This record gives sequence, C-alpha cells and structure tokens, in this order.
Amino acid sequence: MKSKILFTYNYGTDKMKQIKKLGYEVKIISEKDARYSSDLEDTEILVCYNPFTTLDISKMKKLKWIQLSSAGIDQLPIDYLVNTSISVTNNRGGYSIPMGEWIVLKSLELLKHSNKLYENQRNKEWKIDTTILELFNKTIGFIGTGSIAREAAKRFSGFDVKILGLNTSGKPVDNFDQCFASKDIDEMLNICDIVVITIPYTSETRNLINEDRLNMMKNDAYLINVARGAIIDEKALIKSIQQGKLAGAALDVVEEEPLDIYSPLWNLDNVIITPHNSWISEVRNARRFNLIYENLKRYRHNEKLINLVNLNRGY
Repeated sequence: MKSKILFTYNYGTDKMKQIKKLGYEVKIISEKDARYSSDLEDTEILVCYNPFTTLDISKMKKLKWIQLSSAGIDQLPIDYLVNTSISVTNNRGGYSIPMGEWIVLKSLELLKHSNKLYENQRNKEWKIDTTILELFNKTIGFIGTGSIAREAAKRFSGFDVKILGLNTSGKPVDNFDQCFASKDIDEMLNICDIVVITIPYTSETRNLINEDRLNMMKNDAYLINVARGAIIDEKALIKSIQQGKLAGAALDVVEEEPLDIYSPLWNLDNVIITPHNSWISEVRNARRFNLIYENLKRYRHNEKLINLVNLNRGY
C-alpha cells in the first residue's frame, strides 16, 4: 500500500513524478486553502511550511511525519505534537548560503553607510561621507554557531576579521577564531564590533538581547538579526539606537511581521529593514526539494531522516 503525502506547495510536474516513482500517493493543496477533510484522514506525511492556522492536524490520525520547508519551527502546534509520536524534520542548512551572503552584505552596508549614500543619490546630492569605516580588523560575534553562522564565517574569511561564536558549551567550530559558552555571552558581547544573531528562537532565547545586554555591547557596535525578531527586545533596541549607544542595525526579522507602519524603526537612518528576505535565492526551491526527496527515499527504506527536530529543545 502506498504511503499518502500531502504537499502544500507544488514543486512542478516533473518533480512530483519523481516522488510518485518512489512509491508514494501525492496530494497537493495550496497552503492557504489547507483545511481538514475526510480525504486527508489517511495522510501519513505532511510536507509544508505553515498550514497550521487552518489545518487541524489532530484529525489526521495516520500522520507520522511532518517535513517543514523552513528552518524555524515556531509555526508548529508544538503543545500538540510533543504528546504524539509524529516525527518532525526541517530545512536546516537549506538557506544558509544566501543568508551567509546577506550577513556579509549588511555588515558592509552598515559600515559603509550605504543607506545615506543611496539617499544622496535619490536626492541627486554629490556629498562625500568621511565617516565611513573599514571591515578590516573588526571583531564579529555570532550568537549561534549553526549552519547559517558557519556559512557567513566562511565568507568573512577574506576580510581579515576576527570571528567569535557563542554556543551551548563553547565548543570549537571551523572558521571561528574563538567560541564562548552561552553563560559567557556578556563577555563576548563586550568585545564585538558587529553582533549577528543566528540562534534558534525558543522560550529561552526570547528577549535574549535585552536592555542590559545591549548596554554590554561596545559603544558604536552594530547588530544584525536573521533569526527571529523576538530574540531582541525591540523597544530596548530602538532606545539604544535613538540614544546613540548602538551605531546601527540590520534587521531581516522583527518582533511582529510585517513591521507596523508606525514603528520608529522605519525612520531611523542607521537601521536597514528587509522583509524576512535573507533566505531567498534562485536555487532555494532546488535545495529544498533535494532535501525532501532524500528524506522521502530514507523514509521508504526505514533509514534515519535528515534534520530531525527535538521538539523539547525547540530545534
């Protein structure tokens, strides 16, 4: 009997044929239209991003495995899932290359005052900025040393910078000059010119970067966030920038998305806002499908799945 899969994204006729050739029965429903009906009763596998606001998976009694297209898992109904035997896998590493490039780009844009120079261009104003900084010899600290941080660290290697990382135990990681244990976060923050947040969002990391931690950072340091907005206390960040404590920030994520039109962040000259866009690239779907396909092959042969998530840890 063929295992039944529900996809909430269509990867195209050819790719879906590849999956059917593995011996699966495939059903496709657009994520925005995903609602439980009796024909989903025997669904064994769900491949999706976030249908959970409308799709009640508790009614899918045969469901054994959820494959997410995202690296984050905060959209999951975790309170329900932790009491089931349903496995969850994510797309950890699938977006790390474009996000690593984005981190390097925004570091340079912050130091080179790109916002102001682009504004001068729009205003047809020829004005030299003599306060621009070099990336050379700066210290960059990553809160989290997972695949996104590692890809960014590799791409910083040609800039003659010092790369620091923060992880649970302080274990060494390739391409990092030094790693600190989580308990030593304040020590690391104190010596960084640029702090990059790449750590997963969990109840423990909510508001990890609060007013006290922002005050631990160097005067005129920069903050970059590609993880989740709620890891930063947004009000404290705005205050720190407005008061001139931080030199600026590049935020691809914010606490509430989309960012409210009345948020002060929009109007701060030294803040770069992008709409949760850092993961995008022309090969994102190919990488994502390759992971899904490999995991579906493994599932057929009862082999260990890639990127199994520990729901209790939150990643």
